[in-house]
Amino acid sequence: MEIKKIHQDFSVCQVEDYSLVNLDSEYNFIGKTDEEKSLVCITSEVPANTIKRNDGWKAFRIQGILDFSLIGILAKIAAVLAEKGISIFAVSTYNTDYVLIKKENYQNGLEVLYAAGYKIID
Repeated sequence: MEIKKIHQDFSVCQVEDYSLVNLDSEYNFIGKTDEEKSLVCITSEVPANTIKRNDGWKAFRIQGILDFSLIGILAKIAAVLAEKGISIFAVSTYNTDYVLIKKENYQNGLEVLYAAGYKIID
């Protein structure tokens, strides 16, 4: 399995609304429930109407298009990292999964995954 590093810094935000989100950005993950409006975006693009934010995240994606019938891909990655005390924040798109790790644990996380047999793509 290949893991592609993403070189931007990310922030996890709670926003008032999505009116100031840069929808032309390379990366945005939007989540809305009856309780909140959330956004994961490139740190330099955090909108001004952010209520709360958590900065300092780096990300990678599982390379390729994942079939919906595949089982446990994200769970295996999470387990490998959890064994080393590295927590994750995961988001998914139609095609694949993205994993965010706090910046101070990111390089170690990639090394742990490499040692577990994952190919890391720069």
